[in-house]
Amino acid sequence: MTETKEQRLAREIYENVGGMGNVEKIIHCMTRVRLTIADYSKVNIEGLKAVDGVLGVVEDETLQVVLGPGIVNKVANLMVQQAGVKLGENFPKATGHQDAGRSNREMVEAKAAEVKAREKAKHKSNGFKRALKSISNIFVPLIPAFVGAGIIGGVAAIFQNIMAADSSALSQNWVSVITTLNIIKNGLYLYLVIYVGINSANEFGATPGLGGVIGAVTMLTGMDPKNPLPNIFTGDALSPLQGGIIGVIFAVWILALVEKRLHKIVPNAVDIIVTPTIALLVVGLFTIFIVMPVAGAVSGALVGSITWVLKVGGAFSGFILGLFFLPMVMFGLHQILTPIHIEMINKTGMTPLLPILAMAGAGQVGAAIALWIRCRKNKKLVQLIKGALPVGIMGIGEPLIYGVTLPLGRPFITACIGGIGGAVIAGIGNIGAIAIGTSGIDLIPLIAHGRWLGYIAGLVAGYIGGFVATYFFGVPKDAMKATNADRE
Repeated sequence: MTETKEQRLAREIYENVGGMGNVEKIIHCMTRVRLTIADYSKVNIEGLKAVDGVLGVVEDETLQVVLGPGIVNKVANLMVQQAGVKLGENFPKATGHQDAGRSNREMVEAKAAEVKAREKAKHKSNGFKRALKSISNIFVPLIPAFVGAGIIGGVAAIFQNIMAADSSALSQNWVSVITTLNIIKNGLYLYLVIYVGINSANEFGATPGLGGVIGAVTMLTGMDPKNPLPNIFTGDALSPLQGGIIGVIFAVWILALVEKRLHKIVPNAVDIIVTPTIALLVVGLFTIFIVMPVAGAVSGALVGSITWVLKVGGAFSGFILGLFFLPMVMFGLHQILTPIHIEMINKTGMTPLLPILAMAGAGQVGAAIALWIRCRKNKKLVQLIKGALPVGIMGIGEPLIYGVTLPLGRPFITACIGGIGGAVIAGIGNIGAIAIGTSGIDLIPLIAHGRWLGYIAGLVAGYIGGFVATYFFGVPKDAMKATNADRE
């Protein structure tokens, strides 16, 4: 098969930068492929400049290969596809693990990564799993922002609750502090659709800036409230952010399809002008008049259904949700809940799901403590638990899952009994989080309406449930024995 110009450029660029293994990351701008290089001594600058189609080479923080508009995105996307990653993602590197000289935390993280990779290898990729991975890739980069902005908003909410109880308790200066904290929090949540649009574009292969614009379109900025745009299905007025995050992700996926198609048919000379203009116009109209009404109905029904289940099912629903959340985490299915949490926060001011699901992590903590006590002769296992337990208490459960309970089998099952904490929270009712991104004790400041004591009660119940079930039924006999390494 004849090699295309883009394929030849991708191959010859790799050949002159020391091969794919010498590249850590690739992004591109309007005219340049930007490569993060591991070892510059392997790069042949003169050979790179001599490649037919390379207009120039710039050595900066990244190695910039100038190709010109239009063709640059085709070559960059081809190069990352060959590496099995996406634009901006780190290229895979072979790594080895040595226990000597490493801390408990480093050891458990290495063990967790090993088991997690093995579990993933058992399941072939399919469309559903790829969709879940895409959702994860969209929201994981935003988790630090969710945590930081959420906690800042939680502190502001605490001050507001104090004011509600006693208006004289805080001076006007403190009112200004609350306002300032909320401004910082709103820097994320008010413009979240834009951030999600950008990340979705990165994930689906569209231009990030265009993805951000499509996200911003759902804000309906500039629409006259006295003459709103109509919902073409119902005749009602469209409202800003109707369809929410779910609509933005779908719209940007469509944007990626349209943009890729346009790149194929639009001549390189005018690609930089024609493609973004047509893509924004077509997908923007589609988003406003089709995606927003449909996604709005879907998200509304979704939030309503979950609220109804928790209201009718009460403690039983809370227990079932908490019970099955750990298997969801193991298979990566928990990522699909992120946009649901966000929609619930947007529509009701809080997500009652998050505190309930956080109880699965509490069960892990209880199970780990039980293993620590029952398996104290197994020094290697105890070291793993010591490394994973502190972050587990803080709400980061994967080291405990993949490093401790899942490799042992039975403790993973008994840890799910921590879902009893979900029953406690759902039974108390009206307990929700005003932001996402954290769980465990870190979630306490984010509990809405000052109902954190109810959340703590559930957390303690989750600890106890996981501990008791594991202590009496979940400890494998082999795990209680000292290993050969322990005897040396």
